[in-house]
Amino acid sequence: PHADTGLSSSRTMSIEICSTAFEASLATATDAATAAHICAVTLLLNTTGTTAQDALDAQVTELTTGLDTAYMLLSAFLVFLMQAGFAMLCAGSVRSKNVKNILIKNVLDACVGCMAFYFFGWGVAYGVDADGKGNDFIGAGSFFLADNTTAGGGAFTDWKGFIFQWAFAAAAATITSGAMAERTQFAAYLGYSFLLTAFVYPVVVHWVWDGNGWLSAWGETNKQAVIDFAGSGVVHMTGGVAGLMGAMIVGPRTGRFGADGKPNPMPGHNAALVVLGTFILWVGWYGFNPGSQLAIAGVTNAEVTSRVAVITTLAAAAGGVTAMILHYALYGVWDLIAVCNGVLGGLVSITAGCPVIEPYAAVLAGIGGAVVVWATGKLLLKLKIDDPLEAFAVHGACGAFAVIFVGLFATEEYVLQAYGTPWGKVEYGLFLGGSGALLGNQILEVVVITLWVSVTLGGFFFAMKQAGLLRSSAEEEALGLDESKHGGSAYNMEKL
Repeated sequence: PHADTGLSSSRTMSIEICSTAFEASLATATDAATAAHICAVTLLLNTTGTTAQDALDAQVTELTTGLDTAYMLLSAFLVFLMQAGFAMLCAGSVRSKNVKNILIKNVLDACVGCMAFYFFGWGVAYGVDADGKGNDFIGAGSFFLADNTTAGGGAFTDWKGFIFQWAFAAAAATITSGAMAERTQFAAYLGYSFLLTAFVYPVVVHWVWDGNGWLSAWGETNKQAVIDFAGSGVVHMTGGVAGLMGAMIVGPRTGRFGADGKPNPMPGHNAALVVLGTFILWVGWYGFNPGSQLAIAGVTNAEVTSRVAVITTLAAAAGGVTAMILHYALYGVWDLIAVCNGVLGGLVSITAGCPVIEPYAAVLAGIGGAVVVWATGKLLLKLKIDDPLEAFAVHGACGAFAVIFVGLFATEEYVLQAYGTPWGKVEYGLFLGGSGALLGNQILEVVVITLWVSVTLGGFFFAMKQAGLLRSSAEEEALGLDESKHGGSAYNMEKL
């Protein structure tokens, strides 16, 4: 080590100290070569008064930061992969004459959403004032990523946080477009996609996930703190309620309901794409839920992340099986599309509470999610609300169910491990002996998200309708939006 580090003879350490440093290095290294490298660094640092333990701590910190950053980036990439899943799911769920229309919306959810989140969304969600202080309701800094969100300002540095949160924002926008498919003007879509990702969704993010938010469990002591780990309320309810408002205001597709008010079948054109989309979304959810721990290094992070992956899988599987049994019992059909929606409903239903519930509760959440999807779908048809992808049923209703479910089944041990005591003490599920305060907070989250999204985006959709900019004409709808707006059909089959 002396030769490698260029230490002079007057500052050469004794054999005994070198041996001690090498033994300490072996404790954190996987082989002797790595230990020797750490030992050399340790000896060099000791010449300036730095202890061997300081050197080892610096090495551990560097490795931990790199590992956590890599894990968060890979999780962000998995969440972004969900856009491909949404694209396939949406394409398979609409009629063949509208495939290009729904696909370009999926692509632009990522593009428009990125611009909107870069311009305003990140600042609204996580920005602070120039003095480094935040606001309970809305962020106020870092627009265009101009400066840091931490006290003291300076250059923006949270690159991994931005890419991770942008992927979530794009998912929320995509949920909305599915509920309004096959009859919405393209200009209206661009408007609500930008508004949702620039302002409406980031405000909800600020409430729940930013340390300054009034519902946040990540800042100072807050008796109103909620548990919405990966966003059943923040992401899925926001997108689902926005979709519901859009579907109500734009009206049903022509011919969806008969003169007697009964629904006419309008099945999607490709079940294979629906299945492909479902599987891609399921895989992406392993970035969505486990990735929301935001770290993997360390015993606690590794345990929580692994448990979240298992809990997520159990809920998805239980949702699919329940949907299969339910539809066969009611209709005598092994319904493929219903099973796919059951899987997605189970995934949404576990997203809020995945780090704080037991495996049996994950199965219950998946079962409940499948039932919620079925019941909500039936209710919307009774109300003559046309949602081609059942986006509100899967995301909005199951999102609300998931948030409330946490208030009933969160365990004391897991809440303490994953969240600590942001309420001043540990709050956990009512059915497991909790005080009920957590359940009250969870219900409050459902109510305020519903009101916020309904007023903001409901107002936008109403204004667009009054201006004649929301719905495509009857002729365009009958011809198909692909032919009328996008240059032709998505399927160009040459006749032999």
